[in-house]
Amino acid sequence: MTGQLAGVSIDNVNLYFGNNHVLKDVTLEIEPGEFFTFLGPSGCGKTTLLRLIAGFGKAQSGRIRIGTEDVTDLPPWKRNVGMVFQSYALWPHLTVRRNVAFGLEERRLPRPEIRQRVDAALELVGLLELGERRPSQLSGGQQQRVALARTIVVEPQVLLLDEPLSNLDAKLRVQMRQELLELQRKLALTTIFVTHDQEEANTTADRIAVMEAGVIQQVGTPAELYDNPTNRFVASFLGTANFIDGTLSEKKGQTVFRSGSGIEIPLKPGQLHAVKGDGAGEHSVMFRPQSVVIQSAGAARQQQGKVTIKGAVRHREFLGSTIRYAVSVGDTVILVEDSHRRGEAPHNIGADVELNLASEQVILLSG
Repeated sequence: MTGQLAGVSIDNVNLYFGNNHVLKDVTLEIEPGEFFTFLGPSGCGKTTLLRLIAGFGKAQSGRIRIGTEDVTDLPPWKRNVGMVFQSYALWPHLTVRRNVAFGLEERRLPRPEIRQRVDAALELVGLLELGERRPSQLSGGQQQRVALARTIVVEPQVLLLDEPLSNLDAKLRVQMRQELLELQRKLALTTIFVTHDQEEANTTADRIAVMEAGVIQQVGTPAELYDNPTNRFVASFLGTANFIDGTLSEKKGQTVFRSGSGIEIPLKPGQLHAVKGDGAGEHSVMFRPQSVVIQSAGAARQQQGKVTIKGAVRHREFLGSTIRYAVSVGDTVILVEDSHRRGEAPHNIGADVELNLASEQVILLSG
C-alpha cells in the first residue's frame, strides 16, 4: 500500500543556527527499502537532519534527493515522505479512524477510497476494531500504532521516525520495536529512524550512521560498528569498551603496543591501519569486556597469540547472565564480563587474577 520505493541521498549538507554549525558537511546514501538509523547523543544533530529530509527547514548548503528527485527547495507537502513525531501529534478530539483519514481528506480523495485505505492501514497495525475510540482511550503503544497508520496510509516513499518509542516503558519499547521492524519489512518501505538508544538501533537497523556534534562519525551495520569502530566515540557509544593509552615500539620485528602500566600487546600488520606517519607519539587500543577471559592467578597459561595480564579484582557487579569485574592493573582498570554459571563461585574483590586476551580482539584507534 506504499508508494514507489526510493532511496535518500544527502550531499554535503551544512546547516547553521546563527554562529552554531549544527550539521557539518553531511553526506549519506540510504538505499531503497533500507531501515536506516541516525544514532547519537542529544544535541548531535540527528533530529535536525531528519527534519531537513522532511522539509521542515533548509540548510545553507548541500542537496537532498529522494529517489531521482531533488527536493532541497521543496516544501514538506510536496515531498512524498511521512513522519512520525516523538509526541505522536494525534488530534485528541478526532476518533482513531478520523486521525488516520486526515491526510487523505486533505488530499480530497473520494470517500470510498479513503474508507478502504484507512481500513487497510488500521488492519496492518492491528487497530481495526478500535477505529471509533479517541486517543485518550488508547494505551501508549496503541497511540503509536495510530501515528504509524496515519503516516503509511498516504503511501509515502520514505518513512521518517523521530524517537517514536521514547514515551513507552521499557517492556513495551521492546515489543513495539519488533512490531515496527515487522511492519517495515512487510511494506519494504525506506525508513529512517532517529534514536539515542544503542539497543534500539542495533536490533532494528540494517545500517547505522553514528553522529556526534553534527558530524557523521561512521556508517555501517550494527556488527561492523561494534566490532570495528574507527574512533573512541563510536566504540564507547556502541557499548562498553576498554581503552588503554600507550605507545608503539618494535620488538623482535613486530609492532608492540605498550602502556604506562606495563601492559604489552603485540599487533599484526592488519591492525595498524590507524597509524599515521612513523607511529611515534601516543596511541590507544580498544577491546570489549567480553573479549577477556578472567581466571584465578596461576590458572592461565600463556598461549600463542594471546596476552596474559596480571591484576586484582577491584569491583564486581552481578548482572544476571554475566558478572562484570573491574580489574586493576597498575593504574589501569580493565572491565571484564564473564558468564554467570549456577553453582560457580565468582572471583572475590581483592583477589589476584590473570586476564587472557587474544591480540586479534584488540583495535588500535585513531582518536
